[in-house]
Amino acid sequence: MQPGTAKKAAVKGKPTEANAAAKGKAGAKAKSGAKADGGVRGAAGAGGGKGKGPGGKPESHAAMVRRARRINRELAEVYPYAHPELDFRNPFELLVATVLSAQTTDLRVNQTTPRLFAAYPTPEDLAAANPEEVEELIRPTGFFRAKTKSIMGLATALRDEFGGEVPGRLADLVKLPGVGRKTANVVLGNAFGVPGITVDTHFGRLVRRFGWTEQDDPVKVEAEICAIFPKSEWTMLSHRVVFHGRRICHARKPACGACPIAPLCPSYGEGETDPEKARKLLKYEKGGLPGQRLSPPPDYPGLPAPPLGAG
Repeated sequence: MQPGTAKKAAVKGKPTEANAAAKGKAGAKAKSGAKADGGVRGAAGAGGGKGKGPGGKPESHAAMVRRARRINRELAEVYPYAHPELDFRNPFELLVATVLSAQTTDLRVNQTTPRLFAAYPTPEDLAAANPEEVEELIRPTGFFRAKTKSIMGLATALRDEFGGEVPGRLADLVKLPGVGRKTANVVLGNAFGVPGITVDTHFGRLVRRFGWTEQDDPVKVEAEICAIFPKSEWTMLSHRVVFHGRRICHARKPACGACPIAPLCPSYGEGETDPEKARKLLKYEKGGLPGQRLSPPPDYPGLPAPPLGAG
């Protein structure tokens, strides 16, 4: 855990009268900070209405937007090192790795792709591969037959239609086998610097818990969240929310008592609120454990993940 983060989490997530007071202060700051978030009323325009904010209190759409932007700023402080958790060296590797990440963990993909890319470093190489050999290489990621068909299909399309290069447009990417909007946005945001919201299971779960949307359909979630935040924030917002979902705000048992944004969250209390018990639920670097990448960025504060079969 980063220096100072544990203290911040303990103070903000403490499930006592102090926490209620902190929530009250958070609401007061949100009101006083309305002018600082320029353009909020414009972003709140269509589709306004009232939802529930922290403490179950009624919240206007404009107030939700201010709170959402504050959560993003808070998460930026908690995860200044947020990054894509798939190992890659170029757009092609990121594209293939993202397709392989369906129905498995980024860790398992990162443990599998070194051998795959050593054998087939380019789209041309993968397009000409023996399917059975590819299946064997990616078997640890699960659904290996369907995934082999997808990655060999997209490699063939890249070779035949795009000169062996990954295109930098969403309209082109989604035409590739096995590539949907989520995968396309991952590639665009992290390989080409084109802003995009990546709606995976973690992102969808958290934005609903945060009260930013009630939608379940990923395309509708993407549209509603894009309307809340400046375009320049989309890619990093995605990383921060996903990081938080994997480390603290888990699906089955959120670590509410160790959450640094508890005063801003309408869903506080869905998980463990006792600080000591909540800290035991923290994962990856927040729990002092290895992350998902075998080759993490230099500023990552945690431990690299072990290779496949190690430990």
